Amino acid sequence: MVVRRVAGAAVLFWLVVTLVFALVRLAPGDPTVFLVPPSATPVEVERLRANLGLDRPVAVQYARWAAALLRGDMGESFALRQTVSRALADAAPISIGLGLASLLLTFAIGVPLGLLQASTRGRATDRATTVVTAAVFAAPTFWLALALVAVFTYGAATLGLPSALRLPALGIHTPGLSLSGWTAAADVARHAILPVVTLTAIGAAGVARYARHNFVDLLELDFVRAARARGASRSRVLARHVTANALPGLVVLFALTLPGVVAGSVFVESVFAWPGLGRLTLSAIAARDYPVVLGASIWYAAAVILANLAADLALPLLDPRQRQVTR
Repeated sequence: MVVRRVAGAAVLFWLVVTLVFALVRLAPGDPTVFLVPPSATPVEVERLRANLGLDRPVAVQYARWAAALLRGDMGESFALRQTVSRALADAAPISIGLGLASLLLTFAIGVPLGLLQASTRGRATDRATTVVTAAVFAAPTFWLALALVAVFTYGAATLGLPSALRLPALGIHTPGLSLSGWTAAADVARHAILPVVTLTAIGAAGVARYARHNFVDLLELDFVRAARARGASRSRVLARHVTANALPGLVVLFALTLPGVVAGSVFVESVFAWPGLGRLTLSAIAARDYPVVLGASIWYAAAVILANLAADLALPLLDPRQRQVTR
């Protein structure tokens, strides 16, 4: 069963990257236009196309790219003049740190919030929280990012608040300062507040909405009512019976939330000028830098598929009922 699922994930991964290769080649625009000076002659343009291998048929280009990928070679960036692996390695730690921080905070906030809504269902607290989570979840990522900048950066400056209370909006370091050690880490953490809050707010709102419905269904089950009838405290019932039985669904939700964090980081890194994979991808798309676009797509596809595969394999360990299904 495990081998079959791993094989299925590998096939899905290859189908995704193949589809991305086709879409990239079908997109309008010529990479050589962005690489040659305006005074370049048609002969020089064709020479550059030949050097980049873009003069070959698409099928030949795919075969060469696929063969190189199987050897672990993702090619060289057209615009950056460095290997795609090096470009991704430089940008990946920033995106991983941003994504992990926001993902952990998403569940640390969203699950208790959903539990609070479920335990107070029908009351003013539940209704007010539902309205807020629905509004935040529906807000576009870039809009929320710009709104936070307007309030906590430009708004704070307009109100004359001290510089310590004005959150930086761009970059990961304060320009003009040479910092090291804990001081540098604190500076990065301060620059990360707005990007992390943006991703966490939308993610936590979605998790809270799912968790609320899941917890409400569990609270209506007979074994939960029986536990309350035996005199178990409300906190014990919520912790030992409701939350424990909701864990398998939350693990699956964790894996399904990853694509949203990945997609959201593209816009967040662009708005806040973070040199991560999201900003690198957008720059590569604008420059028609095919190797970098494909390399970033491989990264994103692998992250999403591996997360779903891990959740699929972990579910039988968390929910004994699933063990009978998977046999």
